[in-house]
Amino acid sequence: MSSVQNQNMKASLNEREGFQVWWRLLRPHTLTAAFVPVFIGTMLAAIEQSINFWLFLAMLLASILIQAATNMFNEYYDYVRGLDTENSVGIGGTIVRDGINPRVVLSLALSFFAIAGLLGVYICLSSSWWVALVGLVSMLFGYLYTGGPYPIAYTPLGEVTAGFFMGTIIIGISYFIQTLSLTIEVVLISIPVAIFIGAILLANNIRDRVGDAENGRKTLAILFGHKGAVRFLISLFAGAYALTITFILFGFLPYWALISLFSVRKAVDAIKGFKGKSEPLEMLPAMKATAQTNTVYGLLLGISLLLQLYIPLG
Repeated sequence: MSSVQNQNMKASLNEREGFQVWWRLLRPHTLTAAFVPVFIGTMLAAIEQSINFWLFLAMLLASILIQAATNMFNEYYDYVRGLDTENSVGIGGTIVRDGINPRVVLSLALSFFAIAGLLGVYICLSSSWWVALVGLVSMLFGYLYTGGPYPIAYTPLGEVTAGFFMGTIIIGISYFIQTLSLTIEVVLISIPVAIFIGAILLANNIRDRVGDAENGRKTLAILFGHKGAVRFLISLFAGAYALTITFILFGFLPYWALISLFSVRKAVDAIKGFKGKSEPLEMLPAMKATAQTNTVYGLLLGISLLLQLYIPLG
């Protein structure tokens, strides 16, 4: 790639120098997938009893650090395997375009894991050591998502794995450390959140489908093809919203949770953004809208639980 093409690529991706290089390494658009489950799990606990703010803060920071570290492992191992180049669209690009030493990226990821581990010790001391076991398994899968001999991200199980660990598990832990219990209602409520998180990965894989196929990946987007993957994304959105409405009708969620349906607009934007598109750069707005769907839905659902705490509607 020529220097002119490289500059055009950076302009298209809205990339900047200096601090922005390190900020992109964190892939900030994915970090809401770490915040939302902690917020929802804690608000579910708050409806039943008062919460420990410091436990909430520790869990939130640990979750964000693990997500950021997972992103760094992704960047490092995709580079090592030769999957990321200067032409790759949508990645952080700190290694292939900004020239950051790969060892630095790997060291930062391991450091973030270590800090998350220390926060985990505090969380366990304040709640239960069972959390340590679940946390270690979650960190292991965060590494194996793109690390190890058989990366999960390169298989059809990427979306399910991400949704389960970043959605159901984090919501469950966030609730458990506050109440020292776990209910079937909490697990069920976590499912739409898990679906939206999985949808973020699916959107990413739709965008990268052609390049991933050339590099031997077997993601759902590759197996379904572009049109099939978009239809599957539609079904994920529809399923998540249908479950939300069902949980409201059955009393698992308060009527306030209806405000989470305002996120449908972002879901529609995501679907429209994928239809008729073939170039990765064209699909970046659709991927952004998918991530925003999760963010808006999660924030509104968490706010609905907070409203229920102070203004009960049933």
